[in-house]
Amino acid sequence: MNINFTYLPGDGIGPEIGAASIDVLQAVAQKFSHTLDIEQHLIGGAAIDQGAKPLPQQTLASAKRTGAVLLGAVGGPQWDHLQGAARPELGGLLALRQKLGLYANIRPAKPYPSLMAASPLKRSYLEGVDFVIVRELTGGIYFGEKGRDENGAFDQCRYTKHEVERIAHRAFRLAQTRRKKLTSVDKANVLETSRLWREVVSRVATNYPDVSLEHTLVDAMAMHMLSRGKDFDVILTENMFGDILTDEAAMLCGSLGVIPSASLGENTSGLYEPIHGSAPDIAGQNKANPVAMILSAAWMLRASFGLQAEAEAIEAAVAAALSAGKISADLGGDCSTSELGNWVADYVRS
Repeated sequence: MNINFTYLPGDGIGPEIGAASIDVLQAVAQKFSHTLDIEQHLIGGAAIDQGAKPLPQQTLASAKRTGAVLLGAVGGPQWDHLQGAARPELGGLLALRQKLGLYANIRPAKPYPSLMAASPLKRSYLEGVDFVIVRELTGGIYFGEKGRDENGAFDQCRYTKHEVERIAHRAFRLAQTRRKKLTSVDKANVLETSRLWREVVSRVATNYPDVSLEHTLVDAMAMHMLSRGKDFDVILTENMFGDILTDEAAMLCGSLGVIPSASLGENTSGLYEPIHGSAPDIAGQNKANPVAMILSAAWMLRASFGLQAEAEAIEAAVAAALSAGKISADLGGDCSTSELGNWVADYVRS
């Protein structure tokens, strides 16, 4: 099979963790007799530094053509002076998600046994945790009208019924493949958008009688996720709440460096990236944890190309690496980015 995808290393540690993931994908291609057709392009600050917009036209064209995008990270302090769509994140990453119609962000949280000591939480809070957060990605306050005047600033939060319906259907279908429990998170005691969210999700639930539904306020969820994370299966929420809760969920897993994500649209289109940022403080030092990027590559193989065995091979190799003590600095180890990537790639080949 020819695996044709768009590769966007991006900024900061992006090129380093990206190189590790490409090494692993090459090992998969060798092991399973596939070919890689990689279209590499600029995004974010790297594009700005070359005199382009944060999302160059050729980058967007490639992403639309391949339908599968593997991305490292965007942003950094050297571009913080830029405003609005000129910024790497808003004009690059968020614009790419929106233009590709990637409305569903999937982020798993399942602690590795070998990394439980790296979490600030007691082991008893971590054992049995295995949930997935489904975050609506193209609506809400991040994409609402924004403005400033002499007295202040505003960001509009708006959701349509259609936006809530399609993400709810996606989450319920996912729950049907797991433990058939869905927790919808909102702030319906205060926000009108959340009251609409709760109404629509409840209505969509009638199409999935085999899935149990509960509604939880976001402030309560922030507490419950850490105190009784094992009680949850699929967690559905809107854009900003999901952004915050998914980073909190990283504490269950020991580090942001081990959590992948998939941003999905209709059919097999998807953007795959680690949930962490560009970490400019360690960029270029071969210290960054490539695990989340490598696991994002596995998600790409599974979701965009239907290569389940290949994805599982990568995930098994990552688990073996961590069990063997191949741990990067963010988790208290001394394994370099390239060393960890090479170990995983060699394990896949063997």
